[in-house]
Amino acid sequence: MERILGMFALIVCSQQWLASLGNSASDLSTSLGGLGILLLAVADSSFLSIPEANDLLIVILSTGGTWSNMAYFVGMTVTGSVIGCFLLYSVGRKGGRPLLRRRFSEPKIERAEKLFKRFGVFAVMLPSILPPPMPFKIFVLSAGVFRLSLAEFLAAVMIGRTIRYSMWGVLAVLYGNSIKLYMQQNLDKIGLILVCFFTIAITSALFFYLRLMKSRGAKKTSEYLVSGGGKPPAGSQENGLE
Repeated sequence: MERILGMFALIVCSQQWLASLGNSASDLSTSLGGLGILLLAVADSSFLSIPEANDLLIVILSTGGTWSNMAYFVGMTVTGSVIGCFLLYSVGRKGGRPLLRRRFSEPKIERAEKLFKRFGVFAVMLPSILPPPMPFKIFVLSAGVFRLSLAEFLAAVMIGRTIRYSMWGVLAVLYGNSIKLYMQQNLDKIGLILVCFFTIAITSALFFYLRLMKSRGAKKTSEYLVSGGGKPPAGSQENGLE
């Protein structure tokens, strides 16, 4: 019984220590300003995990500030996140699939591989935009393991993180403390809403793009036949338009 109580006390102390460490890191980053938020972003995007810390810090540091002040903090956060992701990408590129197996289950790895095969660079960009509960680090490691080119990877992370952090910065400048309080209380809900929104938006965009390509192909085929061309032009069979 004493051993069980001792183990329970150790677990509680460990959790309190980790929470205290996260709070200390956030407090230190706030006091250091741009440099602190850059270092925190490097750590969070590489080998540590400090959920929502960067989002909250941008809101805290941008509230009541100017647009240029907000842009500075967003830029430092994006830079730190890109550096941290590059470190994790490099580890994935060297460690390969065995490294993924040590950190993630095989079903998750297989899902990530299918997403990379189907969507390529967008398998990194979309998760980089969305806050938790959307997973991100598995896609960063997988990008290295599955040999996504470095230029595409860095561009995807930079674009995605810029969209995400700029959104919080703009809201902080416009709405001040109200958005800070709402974000602190509802970040998980916000994450779910954004996941659904971007999923619907991307699915809709792909649907309309495919319909547009199909209608254009059908129009070209019709014009060619009307002009007396006989057979449809090359490529129409591939689009299923013959």
